[in-house]
Amino acid sequence: MILSSADLEVHNELSFKYAYNAKKQGWMDEVRVILWGPTEEIAANNQEFQEQVRLLLDADIEVIACKACSDNYGVSDELEKIGISVHYVGTLITQMLKEDWKQLTF
Repeated sequence: MILSSADLEVHNELSFKYAYNAKKQGWMDEVRVILWGPTEEIAANNQEFQEQVRLLLDADIEVIACKACSDNYGVSDELEKIGISVHYVGTLITQMLKEDWKQLTF
């Protein structure tokens, strides 16, 4: 899943719930959530968003942030403190698409 929306309601009502249930209910064997752009700034500064990220991490869902974006927002260190892996994601996303991963974007 790629989370790029700055709309907290989208994440609280849709993206976090789907990612969590996809893993916990066994709908998918592996779930990755990639924060890209505005969601990274929200993740660094919004307590409720951070709590949702921790639930995903506790459910063994990999949460990754785009390093280029988080550096631009000045939040890379804050994201790592939360437990989010911070990496350049262009190559990762391209590889996942080539490996036939399915993509949802919120």
